[in-house]
Amino acid sequence: MKRQPKHDNSRPGQRSPVSEDQIIERLRRSGARRDRAAGLGLGVGDDAALFSPRSGFETVLTCDWFLEGTHFLRDKHPADAIGWKCLARAVSDIAAMGGTPRCFLLGLALPTTHTSTWLDGFLSGLRRAQRRLGCALAGGDTSKSNRILIQVTVIGEVRNGKAVLRSGAKPGDIVFVSGRLGEAELGLRRLRYQKRIDPADPALRKHLYPEPRLRLGSWLAANQLATAMLDLSDGLSTDLARLCAASGVGARIEAARLPLPTKAGNRVNLSDLALHGGDDYELLFTVSPKKIQRIPEYLGTLPLTKIGTITRSRGLRFSDTEGSEHLLNSSGWDPFRTKNGLVQSTFRPRPAPYCPQPDA
Repeated sequence: MKRQPKHDNSRPGQRSPVSEDQIIERLRRSGARRDRAAGLGLGVGDDAALFSPRSGFETVLTCDWFLEGTHFLRDKHPADAIGWKCLARAVSDIAAMGGTPRCFLLGLALPTTHTSTWLDGFLSGLRRAQRRLGCALAGGDTSKSNRILIQVTVIGEVRNGKAVLRSGAKPGDIVFVSGRLGEAELGLRRLRYQKRIDPADPALRKHLYPEPRLRLGSWLAANQLATAMLDLSDGLSTDLARLCAASGVGARIEAARLPLPTKAGNRVNLSDLALHGGDDYELLFTVSPKKIQRIPEYLGTLPLTKIGTITRSRGLRFSDTEGSEHLLNSSGWDPFRTKNGLVQSTFRPRPAPYCPQPDA
């Protein structure tokens, strides 16, 4: 990791000052090492890492911001969940290409108040994600900030010519999704507004500890089953519109086919959650009618659901449970949709004025 100019990290009431070198060492001990299996000839500890791509593979690169006040709330989201999710959501982009993650770079800025217990929790979650996803820490950068700011860059790989793009959908292709849609948004609502949270709640776990669909993405790519694919990070209505725009097509979605959350309560509009809720990190993919019989109802325990059809005419249309058809507007997450200076979205935390929270 590169070293920034040294800051005075002392703060009244803190047990002892923490240096950047100490933080880097804790990151290194959290699981980073010279890892040949990850393609690393040299990892944390020098000016840059050395990475060796494998013969016969293309390198897949992606980066992702994870920002306090925009993507998580410091006083609501557990530190270990932030560590897990910052890597998992970036790795999901690799899954959407049909690839496999190999290593990642971490940019981390945080207040001095959060260089002790909070950082321990963050590194615990990050370490579990590294092991689970097979993605080693290669290096990155650290700095001091009033807010917690995280950027993750993932280096992955996919066999030459096997990457699945957004741009391959054709009229008549069948639209599929994995898992259940809207669970993560439901989990976020419970996290924000309920005083008591059930740690076994599947919706809450989906929001806090999403699972990138690496096995599914790799299987679809290796067997050349998906004509187009992306991950559902910003909501079905927004991400399907992106896939259609890239492919020059439209789509028709059937409400009765949407895989909805379970145990959501009577006051929740499940269709709205499934159509517009973000953060699910499920895969949205299209399949030629000639290959549809090769798509099972489940891959392992993961449900795969047919929800609609790609159309020649542009735009998205939605058939409700009564058979009426409507235009489907993109109403998922958009960080630049603002009003009075605040990000407007029903489906993600909104930025709020900075309020320091003690490390506890």
